[in-house]
Amino acid sequence: MRAVAPAQHDRVIEVATGPGYVAMGFAAVCREVVGLDLTKAAFVIAARIGRERGLSNPRFQLRDAERLPFSDGQFDAAVCRWAFHRVADPPLVLAKVVRVTRAAGIVAVEDSMVSEHHDRAAYHNRFENLRDSSHTRGYPLSRLLTLFAAARLDVAHVSTDELTQHVEGWLAGARTPDDRATQTRALIERDEREDLSGTHPFRHNGDLCFTQRTAIVVGRKLSRR
Repeated sequence: MRAVAPAQHDRVIEVATGPGYVAMGFAAVCREVVGLDLTKAAFVIAARIGRERGLSNPRFQLRDAERLPFSDGQFDAAVCRWAFHRVADPPLVLAKVVRVTRAAGIVAVEDSMVSEHHDRAAYHNRFENLRDSSHTRGYPLSRLLTLFAAARLDVAHVSTDELTQHVEGWLAGARTPDDRATQTRALIERDEREDLSGTHPFRHNGDLCFTQRTAIVVGRKLSRR
């Protein structure tokens, strides 16, 4: 949220809001927040959190990000966190998000990223998809920047970070079926030996881990085409 720096009067849309944690953060400081997701169960959690926090300005809708039911330029800022790697057509989703953002408004995407080298990125995406079949494809940072430029966004901020993933907890979090979990471990163990993905698997107290890189890209919508 700090990268977006929302103002008190802003209207914000979050695509793929899930249980609404990010939307709630914006709702605490903004005029209105709309959270969209395809998972109805997530909205039950979001509504409960909103009541617990005494927030009345966030609202949630069961919507597809490729079919946003809003007029052009309706929002001051749009955010999408940890969802691009699950989207079938990220350029299309980004274009839809940009459409509903006003001129000079902010669009921010945070997601995991893969290596700039095609073969290493493919290996990483392979074990991510085995772990969670909803994982479509992770992008390298250069591709995210290219998507922003193509969507007529002027990049205003880029930051990267790293997360340590403990493989067993990571698999459990996705409820990966046993057969796919076995294949995933085998790929990461091979990666530990051969350095194939850029995630640099390692052992911590005997547990298999790897490094997951993340990126935040923030752009400002150009006023003219």
